[in-house]
Amino acid sequence: MRLFPRDRRARASAPTESTELSEQQRALLPERFEAVAEALAERSSYVAEACWVVGHDLAETGVSLGESLEDLRMTTQTLENRDPAFVEVHALSVAWSEATLGYLHTISCADPLTGLSTLAHVRGRISELYRDAKACSHALVVTDAHLPGPPGHKTDSIATARRMSLLGQTARTVFAGAAAVGQVGHSRMVVVAPRDETLVKRLGLLKRMVEHSADRIWIEGLPENDQSAGFLLDELARGA
Repeated sequence: MRLFPRDRRARASAPTESTELSEQQRALLPERFEAVAEALAERSSYVAEACWVVGHDLAETGVSLGESLEDLRMTTQTLENRDPAFVEVHALSVAWSEATLGYLHTISCADPLTGLSTLAHVRGRISELYRDAKACSHALVVTDAHLPGPPGHKTDSIATARRMSLLGQTARTVFAGAAAVGQVGHSRMVVVAPRDETLVKRLGLLKRMVEHSADRIWIEGLPENDQSAGFLLDELARGA
């Protein structure tokens, strides 16, 4: 005579696997990795997504990629006694890289005082034109800012930045389709402008609008190849 049904005994004897993190496990986790640990404990399909979020956050707070990967390894060792899987490493690394590149992009594209593109960004935009075989359809409109004081006199950097900022605002209005409006050197602005039938008219308009703010404005054609264009930009920067 059976006191308990067979299937009931089987269910009663089957161990239940906990999906909760123990206090000991939580104490061993690196900072910011609790969400990843919880996803691992729950056998969730969103572990890679949790790694992506953590990688992005760590990059934004200045934690290195090496340290981030070490913390990921500590997390998987603590929860499952294993090294991180490829998908987990990949998600964290890609997120960290994207966040870092995004930050570098914001600090390298524009001067924070003038709002003008940096020399590196102008150089990059011109390189794109060569890669897309569009360099022949563009030209450089170069402007030398007029700085107060006698020639050779050291001008206040804030005053120079303000003058360059105003020139940039005007240039963006005149050359609305410009690939870049940047600063090369101390007091020289470069516009990577479309070389079309309106270029000369736009140049004349810019001259009139910045008559008292610029000493000289002229057009430089882009050379035959990307390397020569880099030399041209360097020369313009040195002469400013």
